[in-house]
Amino acid sequence: MNLILAAIAPVVIIALYIYFKDKYNKEPIAMLAKALVLGMLTVIPVLLLEGFLMEFISIFDFSTRLSAFYNAFVVAAFSEEIWKFIALYILIWKSKEFDESIDGIVYAVFVGLGFAMVENIMYVVNGGGSVALMRAFLAVPAHALFGVTMGYYFSLSKFAMDKASRNKYYRYAIISPIILHGVYDFILMANEPLGMLVFIPFIIYLWKTGFKRIKALQ
Repeated sequence: MNLILAAIAPVVIIALYIYFKDKYNKEPIAMLAKALVLGMLTVIPVLLLEGFLMEFISIFDFSTRLSAFYNAFVVAAFSEEIWKFIALYILIWKSKEFDESIDGIVYAVFVGLGFAMVENIMYVVNGGGSVALMRAFLAVPAHALFGVTMGYYFSLSKFAMDKASRNKYYRYAIISPIILHGVYDFILMANEPLGMLVFIPFIIYLWKTGFKRIKALQ
């Protein structure tokens, strides 16, 4: 029970932070709950898609580095972020609640946190307290920050004044979090000294751009 609470705690803390960042017209609790639940449910199609994509590793003779790249960008990043995007689109693209730019970030982060909560419970129950501590400071915030990026461009697309800008930002909302997620996972999966040297600067970059994008849409 303690491990499950440890897995959920960082999700709750980040969710509260994002909720209070939406200062002027807070989103309905029911809608935020739906975002969390949808994020949790994305785990099912993500696991199915990841299982399918993993089959190709046995077909092609990947080197260790190429295997890490494929696992990071295709199996993990693509599978997870594309389903988060689908959940976000279904939930709010045509919703009357999507009436402020900051809303895209709020809902995208909540969807990401829903996914992160289920994933975190799975890892922490198997890995114990040390895994809970590490993921509380790295993996869970990373999912939230990927959500910030997705939601930022999602909102720019929604409120764009012309079709060209709308389509451009729509593509960015899909591609940008996949790239960021892929880089994050590749550094960890490749486990090379040079890659690990850039890991902390990359995390700092995620935080700085995340705060900047939240502030821009506030």
